[in-house]
Amino acid sequence: MDSRLVLARRELASLRREKTIVLALAIQLFVAAFSSVLVVGLVSLYAPGAAGGAVAVDVGVTGDAAGDLGPVVERGDAMHATYYERESAARAGFQDGEVDAVLVADRLDSGRTHVDATVPDGSFATTVVVSRLKTALSRYERQRRAALSTRLDYQPLDLPPERGGSTYHGFTYTVLIPALVFLPAFISGSIAADSVAEERERKTWDLLRSAPLSVPEIVDGKALAFVAIAPAQVACWFAFLALNGTPIHGPVAALGFVTALTGLLVVGGIAAALAVPKHREAQLVYSFGALGAFGAASLLPESPQNVVAKLAIGSPTLATWLTLAGALVLGVAGYAAIRTAAGRVANT
Repeated sequence: MDSRLVLARRELASLRREKTIVLALAIQLFVAAFSSVLVVGLVSLYAPGAAGGAVAVDVGVTGDAAGDLGPVVERGDAMHATYYERESAARAGFQDGEVDAVLVADRLDSGRTHVDATVPDGSFATTVVVSRLKTALSRYERQRRAALSTRLDYQPLDLPPERGGSTYHGFTYTVLIPALVFLPAFISGSIAADSVAEERERKTWDLLRSAPLSVPEIVDGKALAFVAIAPAQVACWFAFLALNGTPIHGPVAALGFVTALTGLLVVGGIAAALAVPKHREAQLVYSFGALGAFGAASLLPESPQNVVAKLAIGSPTLATWLTLAGALVLGVAGYAAIRTAAGRVANT
């Protein structure tokens, strides 16, 4: 068997003794296996209105414009309008728990409609109710603009189109999947920095060099192990997501991008270990470097998270393919450079 494969197998076997790595894998496995449940919970935190009909909201509507506003409220998901003749009766119903919110809609002399909203104070229900009311009032605004457009002497700017689609769908493909893709890549780079720095710190690097392995071959063996585990993990996550009803439409291309990204991070980890042969310092250098590089890449028009999301959802553009090709080229070039640099460091 090739000596580089033997070294790669040794590195993979040693990972099983690392409790931190095993725990990280277990957490990722949990997230992928129970992605549907987690998505519902997380989306409910940052977009409560996406819960659809899960939470019913009763709204008390009063005022001389209640006849116009009430039907708009009724058109909302899981929203019911209760009409009151007087504002005091509506507020009493709110205090008694008959309704979850109160909307007082009055027409002004200018022809405008003033709406005063009352919602619960300081609870999870507040977030849900406010989200639903914002949607209903935005719909009412569009209706009033359309009804009063004939009175205008000039054409106003068009309102942005109403957004459709599922919030759960967007959250899964733009947040959850990129997180599951990038985390194994970052961990692989961290393991590479840790392994090489530890070998140099404990002076076992020289023992490897005394074996029938050159320094570039040592880098080959370690990099093979660390780069291979990330796409293998991501392939498992994709399978779990598919079982949970979240298909990945471009798995091969996505795995190719993961491999390229992992290669770049492993190169960065090895470079940090060669530059700083102390275990803790190398990890610190790698962590800051990786976070800085990722932050800078996020500013690009086609950021890594956008590439993963577009490949996963099945809507890649030309820029997506060019970014993928560029990542592969950078990965190969970076790996060739680190092999050369490792040989020079060993000879100094």
